[in-house]
Amino acid sequence: MATTVINPEAEQVGNAAPESKPGKPAPATEPAVKKEWTATQCVAFRIAFIFFIIMCIPVTGEWWNNLVTINWFHLHYRDLYDIARFSPSIYKFQNPAYNLLGYVDWVEALAIGIVGGLIWTALDSKNKQYHNLYYWLRVVVRYRAGIGIIGFGFTKLFPVQMPYPSLGVLNAHFGDLTAQKIYWLSVGIVPWYQVFAGVVELAAGTMLFFRKTTTFGAILLLGALGDITYVNFAYDGGVHVYASYFVLFSAFLLWYDGVPVYNLIVKERFTVPPVLIPVFTQKWLKTTRIVLKTATIGIFLVWLFYLQYVNFKYDPYKQPGTSGVKQLRGNYNVSEFKLNGQDIPYSPLDSVRWQGVTFEKWSSLTFNVNKPLNLDLSNGGGSPMRDINRNFELTGVAGGKRVFYYDADTVNKVLYLQDKLPQFTKRKGKRENRDGNKAGDNKLAKSFIPAEAKANIRNEVTAIDPAAQSTRRERGVPQELKDKRKRAHMVLNYTADATGSHIVLTGKDDKKNDVYIVLDRINRQYALTDSKLVAGKY
Repeated sequence: MATTVINPEAEQVGNAAPESKPGKPAPATEPAVKKEWTATQCVAFRIAFIFFIIMCIPVTGEWWNNLVTINWFHLHYRDLYDIARFSPSIYKFQNPAYNLLGYVDWVEALAIGIVGGLIWTALDSKNKQYHNLYYWLRVVVRYRAGIGIIGFGFTKLFPVQMPYPSLGVLNAHFGDLTAQKIYWLSVGIVPWYQVFAGVVELAAGTMLFFRKTTTFGAILLLGALGDITYVNFAYDGGVHVYASYFVLFSAFLLWYDGVPVYNLIVKERFTVPPVLIPVFTQKWLKTTRIVLKTATIGIFLVWLFYLQYVNFKYDPYKQPGTSGVKQLRGNYNVSEFKLNGQDIPYSPLDSVRWQGVTFEKWSSLTFNVNKPLNLDLSNGGGSPMRDINRNFELTGVAGGKRVFYYDADTVNKVLYLQDKLPQFTKRKGKRENRDGNKAGDNKLAKSFIPAEAKANIRNEVTAIDPAAQSTRRERGVPQELKDKRKRAHMVLNYTADATGSHIVLTGKDDKKNDVYIVLDRINRQYALTDSKLVAGKY
């Protein structure tokens, strides 16, 4: 078994207090290995040990199912990201008011820790110190925090967490955006700032893998995630619990170094921090340690870097991954609008006539109508594989904005459109609303697209660049096709000139009305400058 060398004296590490150093040297600390803990310290540690182990160990069946079903030879970045991204999930109340802003799992873990710590104290009152356990608890917390923040950091290093706004969002009025959306877009329009944030998080996570740099990593983590926690509270971002999860870990790691850092930086004293060093006397233990550490760094720094690059290049996290009809891309004025043969003239107050039509680079059609609609307050995250379920362009945008995903039969010039906001979806927080109806049966939802048209429509699984193909996509797209939530849909024929500057849409809208719509492209100039660091290949 490993033993522990604790708190070397200054002479042991070749250090001595320089005479020229201002202030008095910090009092030499008696080697901690010789010290016994107080009864209060022992009880506190026992409670903390159980609490942090609960916080660090995944217990959900979903996490373990993901782990054992991963195809390691055909990975998607999300496979590793989901390993890195978990937090305690013990029991949630049906009434949201009882969930304490999402922190109820923390309270439950602490309650278990208190009960377990008291029982532990009753059974083990003779043990007066837990230096070895303390060391290994710090190792668990270091690696948990490091792996988790690296998963976060890569989605910023390759800026996909907060995408550059789509045309439809650029055309939205500022007052129609939620606070959360404004914040995310504010970061999304400056991708190099997002890259910087990713570098900070990756640096923090990497330093936590090494004992000698743990303090610096914990300081970076505390600063970066402390800010993100507050931002999520202030802007109602929805991930304040997970962000503060890392703040808690960084605070725990810094607790150990608090006094030495204070002596060094504030009192400017010569300081030798206490150090816990495991000594492995058996060769297999040394080998195991090296293998585990190398594997962790190789998987979560090297391999995940490559997978995240592929995701950024060909299949961005929150944007649809496949391209739309290139001929149709752009902003359009509605020059003519007929409903059931009746011409409806332009009026900004009309609740039926389309306004501000946009075809995105990907397969989305957006337009505005002058009537209130349900508002999706989620942050557009999750892990959907299908483009219809990637809804960042929709979330947090009011003002009568409608966003439709379309399948294009380019042979017969027909668009099969589905509303990206399912009916009765009003609030965030339900995973099934982002990733598909996981509670559904194994039957595919009945499609409104005729079989003969499907022959002319690309396969969703293989439509993406081959470099981004993965087992997760092969499984995920068919699974999400079982989603039985109701969506409004339209079937529209389109004719366009060679450049797509003049388009005529005819067919049935989502109310089964006959529509005849003439669109003329406009070149809208934006004050924002496009960045060359843009995700996706369309």
